[in-house]
Amino acid sequence: MDLADIGVTGLATMGRNLARNLARHGYAVAVHNRSHARTQQLVKEFGQEGTFVPAEELAAFVASLKRPRRAIIMVKAGAGTDAVIDQLADLMEPGDMIVDGGNAHFQDTRRREAALRERGLHFVGTGISGGEEGALNGPSIMPGGSKESWEALGPILQDISAKVDGVPCAVHVGPDGAGHFVKMVHNGIEYSDMQLIAESYDLLRQALGASPAELAEVFREWNRGELDSYLIEITAEVLDQVDAETGKPFVDIVVDQAEQKGTGRWTVQSALDLGVPVTGIAEAVFARALSGHPEQRAAAASLEGPQLSGVGGRELVEDVRQALYASKIVAYAQGFDQMAAASKEYGWDVDLGAMATIWRGGCIIRAKFLDRIRSAYDANPGLPTLLADPTFAAALDAAQEAWRRVVTTAVRIGVPTPGFSSALAYYDGLRRERLPAALVQGLRDFFGAHTYHRVDREGAFHTDWSGDRAERPA
Repeated sequence: MDLADIGVTGLATMGRNLARNLARHGYAVAVHNRSHARTQQLVKEFGQEGTFVPAEELAAFVASLKRPRRAIIMVKAGAGTDAVIDQLADLMEPGDMIVDGGNAHFQDTRRREAALRERGLHFVGTGISGGEEGALNGPSIMPGGSKESWEALGPILQDISAKVDGVPCAVHVGPDGAGHFVKMVHNGIEYSDMQLIAESYDLLRQALGASPAELAEVFREWNRGELDSYLIEITAEVLDQVDAETGKPFVDIVVDQAEQKGTGRWTVQSALDLGVPVTGIAEAVFARALSGHPEQRAAAASLEGPQLSGVGGRELVEDVRQALYASKIVAYAQGFDQMAAASKEYGWDVDLGAMATIWRGGCIIRAKFLDRIRSAYDANPGLPTLLADPTFAAALDAAQEAWRRVVTTAVRIGVPTPGFSSALAYYDGLRRERLPAALVQGLRDFFGAHTYHRVDREGAFHTDWSGDRAERPA
């Protein structure tokens, strides 16, 4: 029997398209699914695209792979993933590798990698972004795991990934859970990006009374400039869509409750553990949560607010464009800060410039803007924050007056813009020479004797607030 170069088990939409992508690039692909009918359907429909080696049982699937065996799992994250990993591991030999291409939590990946390493197996937690289209035509791929696994697997992943300027959108991120961590942050930035786009649409529609079709043209115009990105492009398409049944704008017949699969929440939870303020991502997650409570919104619908009225014209459109770009810079800066903090915490040595490079194509947040991020880290790999890069600092300074007008306008007419507002607050907080945290420390010392530090000498101190109020070294 001819042996396959690589295998895919789990043939739902993403797994099926990834297997097809591999076959289209000339690799013999072993394919397996818990329901064999799905495997048979794949071969029947797309067998002409390349060489597929179907297997009904997992043992046959593993036996059909060349050594070192490379098996990609594309199943729903959670207990099911552990079950498949355990079954595969029992059938494999030292040096073989199991690749998890699902949206697993990075701590699960770290646990699995350590356990399989003890058995001589390579476990490669791999973030794959781009949805079903990306999986088929070239995704952005973020593999973790050992350097040895990258040597055997990397050329294949780079071959099937998206390419920008001839550069593959796939790179070895770092050990154990690094790949899934970076994919998680990618998704968190995606949450923030979409929230900012939604706020732009909402504010312009409410303030100007513009129709979705009119706003579609605004987004198309924006996509020809510095906001050029996949999400801006498809925003125009969604806003232009008309419901065939009712003749109404598509966006008006969709229930306004945004769902989520958990990666945004994971990003925020991890940021809290790392002590990194990802306020834009957090607000995007909370905005989805708010939308998902229709009973509370119905109960609060009678609360008074300002009267909406036409405010501004073309100048407001330009202000919102600038505010969107400035807030986008902040969102990405926070995400890259989180990756840097995790890299230090877990010893991953993540190349932040390389992350910007592989996100330029294939993934959901792909954007022209990422070239600027890559250039910033090329110029200064130790950049403490993207906001300190001269190019981005200048862009934020140029946009800040428009940004402030947008937030003011939103507050005045009662349109919620948590993304814009939190991004501006973060910008203002980061640039301040002194923050009111000094008062917070004083309060903590007063009620809990938590101590504080002085600006004029070393050491920790405590004031005897309930006694003579004298200060003493802690």
